Amino acid sequence: MYRFMTIAAVLASGVLAAGASGQILNQDLKFLPDDGAADDQFGFSIAIGDGVVAVGAPRDGDNGSNSGSVYLFDASTGAQITKLLPDDGAVADLFGNAIAIADGLVAVGARRDDDNGSNSGSAYLFDASTGAQLAKLLPDDGAAEDRFGFSIAIADGIVAIGASGDDDNGSASGSAYVFDASTGAQIAKLLPDDGAANDQFGFSIAIGDGLVAVGAYRDEDNGSDSGSAYLFDASTGAQIAKLLPDDGAAEDLFGISIAIGDGVVAVGAWFDTDNGPDSGSAYLFNASTGVQIAKLLSDDGAAGDEFGRSIAIADGLVAVGARFDDDSGTNSGSVYLFDASTGAQIAKLLPDDGAGVDEFGYSIAIGDGLVAVGAYRDDDNGTDSGSAYVFDTNPCSPADLAFPPGELDFSDVVAFLTAFGMMAPEADLAPPMGQWDFSDVVAFLTAFAAGCP
Repeated sequence: MYRFMTIAAVLASGVLAAGASGQILNQDLKFLPDDGAADDQFGFSIAIGDGVVAVGAPRDGDNGSNSGSVYLFDASTGAQITKLLPDDGAVADLFGNAIAIADGLVAVGARRDDDNGSNSGSAYLFDASTGAQLAKLLPDDGAAEDRFGFSIAIADGIVAIGASGDDDNGSASGSAYVFDASTGAQIAKLLPDDGAANDQFGFSIAIGDGLVAVGAYRDEDNGSDSGSAYLFDASTGAQIAKLLPDDGAAEDLFGISIAIGDGVVAVGAWFDTDNGPDSGSAYLFNASTGVQIAKLLSDDGAAGDEFGRSIAIADGLVAVGARFDDDSGTNSGSVYLFDASTGAQIAKLLPDDGAGVDEFGYSIAIGDGLVAVGAYRDDDNGTDSGSAYVFDTNPCSPADLAFPPGELDFSDVVAFLTAFGMMAPEADLAPPMGQWDFSDVVAFLTAFAAGCP
């Protein structure tokens, strides 16, 4: 009762306004590296797992200009755990351009490493708890300009790595490899049975449910650069299916991003035009049958949003990035959450300090009930220094608006007051929706007094 009366007094000066609609989730944590600098592009890649958030900064300069690095953070507190650097890092390696985390391991791509020739590429494995380097992965047939490590994924003791510049099926046709995560031994090389020059198979990659999903965003089955995706058996390397959208068209770039989980394959097509030129879309497929389940479009999509540039799936949710959405300024970016089983939009994620050209949503990951999002052009540590954010997808109560999640305290009161005063959607808790009035105050007080389960 004391808590309720205290909040009532604080809210007595609330304001009345009208405005937007739709559920917006604001972040619980923002991550910045302790040595961030201009042009590091921290947040270019991101992964989450085992209570750790891994964030790539491929243009960090610790081992020379654009050599790259990766940072590990505690997912619940935001505290930096360690910084990962390869034992043999060098100028222009772009170590950290792709990352993945699972089973206590962090897998990192360095697509411009030169061990097998200029820009041949490599990948590394690290212990997620200690930061110790465990192995360096190289394909047994690597060659110059293969860009091995352009994409990377890890699950079930297997590391899957894309080499989008490989030439086995023609110039830049692309390939992918699978490695044993415990030994570093190469298991198989993946090639599509209809690969062709410039398909860039391996530009995106995902692994889960015993399958490897690979995007080839410049394949031409539905027209020039329409794009496609493939499914392979993770243990044998055998091709199982080819995925094409029901309404694919030239220049859609279907396959630019890919994710797999819970029996569903999610694929981005960032230049699809349903909401205007380059507005973007995403598709869901049944991983067992290859049948298309749904097409995802944001409820406020617009030309140039590039919805679908990044995609992730876990915990029954699909997260889709729209790096050029303009809610917080030109090309500030956003992320959308969808129900993986129905395709229904659930929420839109926005940072509370978003700004023009941040490209929030360029990278995304889901795990442990959290969504991690990169904004590699944020400027907190200098121009394009970058940042990352974490959102709780399961707040314990409508009143749970501030960190720490799962706990109601005065910070939630302040968050509600701020949102209410700014006519923000997260404070629009009661009908009539789109109007901020005393009914929203009562709804907040009631939820706050009820507490978290």
